[in-house]
Amino acid sequence: MSIREDSERLEKELLSEYAALAVNTKGRLAPEEECEIRTCYQRDRDRIIHSNAFRRLKHKTQVFLSPEGDHYRTRLTHTLEVSQIARTIARCLKLNEDLTEAIALGHDLGHTPFGHAGERALDVVYPGGFKHYEQSLRVVDKLEKNGEGLNLTYEVRDGILCHTVGKEADTLEGRVVKLADRIAFLNHDIDDAIRAKVLCEDDIPTSITDVLGNSKSKRINTLVLSAIENSSDDIRLTHDIKEAFDALHSFMFKMVYTNSDVKGEEKKAEALIKTLYEYYRDNPDTMPDLYKKVVDLEGAERAACDYVSSMSDGYVLNIYNELFIPRAWMT
Repeated sequence: MSIREDSERLEKELLSEYAALAVNTKGRLAPEEECEIRTCYQRDRDRIIHSNAFRRLKHKTQVFLSPEGDHYRTRLTHTLEVSQIARTIARCLKLNEDLTEAIALGHDLGHTPFGHAGERALDVVYPGGFKHYEQSLRVVDKLEKNGEGLNLTYEVRDGILCHTVGKEADTLEGRVVKLADRIAFLNHDIDDAIRAKVLCEDDIPTSITDVLGNSKSKRINTLVLSAIENSSDDIRLTHDIKEAFDALHSFMFKMVYTNSDVKGEEKKAEALIKTLYEYYRDNPDTMPDLYKKVVDLEGAERAACDYVSSMSDGYVLNIYNELFIPRAWMT
């Protein structure tokens, strides 16, 4: 028996009847030989961690655009927080922690520079519309490894696609990540907003804090415990906690996500994204070779969307300056 086969045996013995077992995967887009050491979901996790798109997350905005501080979240630190919360829930429910981790680490690989401002800009200018969760799936299927894709399992791909609004994931592990994503971003966005002096803890209505708690750690603990204690064949929160959680989201939407002080620079960011998209759509020969391949297969609009969405915040600024800001004459 190989190490992988022993791990698969342990999954059958130890995990819940509702867990997605590695031996029951629906498989990959292209069949391939199994690893002797890692299960298919462990292998997917490793492929995601070693991908170019994963490394770029450290230079992509979460909420605050290019903050001048070491402690504000980026898309990468958000991803790691989602993974930690999701793994805790999955472990306690005896779900497949490897699958949960792979989905969590891959869920935002397709996110744009400048956070949701970049997403909105591409959704306007790209004819097919743009959703970051769809782009995350496209990244792992078609863009990574110089256009070969990562050839992930169905369950990981499904969890990445279904981590936000719309269709629920087929696996409970995917649904855990969806909840963990929301737990993570609401609470760390509060933390960042307090750091930025946009709000303080006492601004949160007591109708929310009395239920969820009056600190980041207490709120996360309350939500995680509720999911663990109330989930079996699906992932659930108690009614009162879900109601308070929804109210917290509404509060953050009003106080932070639409706050003119926080979002004042986003129109500029959207303008940069639209301008770069249009430039590369009209000048596809100036894109890197990977995206020239996309031009040949799917057209310049698709390639320009892929290229611009892959950029980090800083890279957008550098490329924009190079293309559109005149240089001083040097003697």
